[in-house]
Amino acid sequence: MALPRRRYNYYHRLRSLLPVLSAISGALLIFFAILSILAPSPNESDQFHLRHHQTSFNAVVEASDEDSGFRIPVRNSGGKLDRDIWSSRNAKFFYGCSNASSKFARAEVITHPSRYLAIATSGGLNQQRTGITDAVVAARILNATLVVPKLDQKSFWKDASNFSEIFDVDWFISFLSKDVKIIKQLPKRGGKNWTPYTMRVPRKCSERCYRNRVLPVLLKRHNAVQLNKFDYRLANKLDTDLQKLRCRVNYHALKFTNSIQEMGEKLVQRMRMRSKHYIALHLRHGRPSTKFVMIDTYIYFNESMNHYFQAIAFLFNNRGKYKIIDAAKHFCYRFEPDMLAFSGCDYGGGEKERTELGAIRKRWKTLHKNNPDKQRRQGKCPLTPEEVGLMLRALGYGSDVHIYVASGEVYGGEETLRPLKALFPNFYSKETIATKEELEPFTSYSSRMAALDFIVCDESDVFVTNNNGNMARIIAGRRKYFGHKPTIRPNAKKLYRLFPSRSNMTWEAFASRVRTLQRGFMGEPNEVRPGRGEFHENPSTCICEDSAAKEKAKADSKHKKHAKVEDSSKKDVASDEQTDEDDDEPEWPDMEDDEDQSGLQEKGVYNITGSDYDAVNSDEPELEEMLSD
Repeated sequence: MALPRRRYNYYHRLRSLLPVLSAISGALLIFFAILSILAPSPNESDQFHLRHHQTSFNAVVEASDEDSGFRIPVRNSGGKLDRDIWSSRNAKFFYGCSNASSKFARAEVITHPSRYLAIATSGGLNQQRTGITDAVVAARILNATLVVPKLDQKSFWKDASNFSEIFDVDWFISFLSKDVKIIKQLPKRGGKNWTPYTMRVPRKCSERCYRNRVLPVLLKRHNAVQLNKFDYRLANKLDTDLQKLRCRVNYHALKFTNSIQEMGEKLVQRMRMRSKHYIALHLRHGRPSTKFVMIDTYIYFNESMNHYFQAIAFLFNNRGKYKIIDAAKHFCYRFEPDMLAFSGCDYGGGEKERTELGAIRKRWKTLHKNNPDKQRRQGKCPLTPEEVGLMLRALGYGSDVHIYVASGEVYGGEETLRPLKALFPNFYSKETIATKEELEPFTSYSSRMAALDFIVCDESDVFVTNNNGNMARIIAGRRKYFGHKPTIRPNAKKLYRLFPSRSNMTWEAFASRVRTLQRGFMGEPNEVRPGRGEFHENPSTCICEDSAAKEKAKADSKHKKHAKVEDSSKKDVASDEQTDEDDDEPEWPDMEDDEDQSGLQEKGVYNITGSDYDAVNSDEPELEEMLSD
């Protein structure tokens, strides 16, 4: 009887569990039913993935396409790098040299006692810096005493700072005392303030030009002349001693005030605390302002972009009544990069932007022919932030690299910067590494804020720019003078073809191609032929070569190569015969790169920048004046 009783108990317990099991099964069925309703269809999932791919570079699949194989590595670039990404290869053989020759007479010998030159600069901080530098040389050419230059306080930048609030004026005067006599203000005449005669000189005015145009006026107008809108008013090519004077002014005499320098150094230290190396990126990829401000009693616009363009058209049509040159200057500079509207570049504003810009261009016969594709093909349009990020990753800078961004308002705002931040998450600006209280003394002054960016960019391990504006040129020249620190300028003319086709390439192939195209655009010595481009960017007269050290390095390199060849030969003799497929080629230390680098000059492979500075080759003087100022 025991066995049947046990079977009965087992069967009874099983029956009692059936309701519980049924409840669990029902709950699971309901759960899966709800899940099937809420889950997207496979097509929707694919669409979401596509949208995600188009708008961000998230996680490991940064900018990758599952089918194409274009997958950016999380940290490093594809392929083996053949260089140190944080230094220039031959920089140790070059140094800045700007001392005057023995033939360069001292200031007290050549300066006429009652001849004064005053200067009124134009533009933003770095454009004014070029004017200040050239003003010293102009005073030397005229044998005149220079009055400390007046800074531009009326144009778009609307910075009320004077010279002594940006630069150390006492250091400026004392450092240059042997070259040019400089005073803080014109002396009084008969107990009254002396008002100089004002005039302008043409751009790229040579020594002869100054002597023919300005000197006669100085002699006739009571020996005091003020040159207005003084930016790029001195020839690019001058006598060697005058070029070296330019360098002494730009790289030694112009020092920021203590308050600016200390805050700038504080920003640099904070970047160094985050990482041993950092890249400074200067972006100029902006949009037109919604605010249009005229000087004096003229017109004010604070409406839509459409009204903004109407203002330009109105002022041009009424140029006999209004100062169209000043108006156009406000118009051009609010675009980043400068003169964006006239360049013909397309920055994603859609059909409305193209229509409005096209309408403006048609008012000048030389502008309406431009089109975005042509401008981009010619390398006249700066890279987008996303393209800059891809270029840097291809050059070997991993996602762990820290980037400091110096820029104004970026077109598209955060949406435009998102791909760059995905590629380089360690993304900083002065606003993110300093408190509002620390920046408060500077925020109301555009030139002082620009000076802080200048210091951080100048001190960076690598400086990158997507444009050829004044700040980019000045810093590039300065970094050449002080040791050829890596300065990357995109080869936009060649890269423009590569970016659209990247989805059809592997990352390794893309990265290799970028590195090839960027040869000659990395800030290495002798990349730019001496005398080409703006002197402020390529101060070749002030850069000397240590020939002895270079010859010694070459001799040491040959000795090492010879030793390695001998060592390789001994190993071949001692070893058994091997097939060609198994032989290891000897390492030739940096030979290929040395040949590539030294061959740049021999083969004529230079970074030709001359055309980049010709903003407009126009037969219309009024238009050229608008764009150049």
